[in-house]
Amino acid sequence: MRELASTPNSEARALLAEVSVGLTVAQAVAAPKLFQLQHRLGETVLTKLLVVVLRAFMDSLRVPDKPDAADILELADTLAHTYTHDSLKDLILALKEARTHGTKFYQSLDVSTLYRLIAEYFTRKAAYLENRHLDQKATGASTQAADVKLLDAAAPKLLENVAQQIPADHPNAEALRQKLTITNQKARRSLITPQEAEQQRAEVRNATERKPRQSWQASPEAQRLIDKRHRAENARLMEKYRP
Repeated sequence: MRELASTPNSEARALLAEVSVGLTVAQAVAAPKLFQLQHRLGETVLTKLLVVVLRAFMDSLRVPDKPDAADILELADTLAHTYTHDSLKDLILALKEARTHGTKFYQSLDVSTLYRLIAEYFTRKAAYLENRHLDQKATGASTQAADVKLLDAAAPKLLENVAQQIPADHPNAEALRQKLTITNQKARRSLITPQEAEQQRAEVRNATERKPRQSWQASPEAQRLIDKRHRAENARLMEKYRP
């Protein structure tokens, strides 16, 4: 690991440049987080990856005074334990923006400056995530408003269709259905006014309503009289046919 931190590696620098081409904050947010890489690859491998990224960044700067191998190792370990829920691509993008956003290093780069530049990136990332969240909420609210408006427009038609349903067990179902069909066709062809069509539909709805019929039941007084008469008849028959 010390060799990785102290030796320039042109191949690693070229690979890092390929990864950083077109890299956006959205892609960095979606990339695997450092704690996931640590769980999958191990802490040592994760630290080596960070060392390679930091060494490639140092090699890209044309300044004579830069952090040495010990500083790179310490910085890699600190980043691995500080930004556990951010991705490796986040750090790559942070270093890329530190180099491409016109940062002036004045012939030297110390570790404190590098920490500050990375922290500034994560401040911009937090603002990006907040704005994205607000945009998603606004989009969701506008979609819900459109859905409510569409439902308000469709509700009367839906209620009308439900109201025009004729029970299949209605004794005059076929005749009522035919009458309703004729009304709808006349209304569609403007042979009757909308008011007349609605009146005829209301007549059909009224005709489909069937008042529930309660089964005939004798009142308690009548039932007592009926029972008394039955007992008397039974007693008379038993007396008549008693052996």
